[in-house]
Amino acid sequence: MTQITLKARVGPDGVLHLPLGEAQADRDVRVTIEPAGSTPASSREDYLAFLRATAGAWQGEFERPDQGEYETRDAME
Repeated sequence: MTQITLKARVGPDGVLHLPLGEAQADRDVRVTIEPAGSTPASSREDYLAFLRATAGAWQGEFERPDQGEYETRDAME
């Protein structure tokens, strides 16, 4: 059994087009639908490792800049 992995996106018309040739004809196809922008497990693990490595790394002071003057508005009637 040969496994082929393709990444394709469903078009705005709701049709999924797969770039397959005659060599892949007469085969079963399994489709997994994931939300657009979902993160593969390996990338998710890399991201979580990045967060663990950088969490609490800020050194220095947090400063809130001057907020300016409060705007005076006309009263609602």
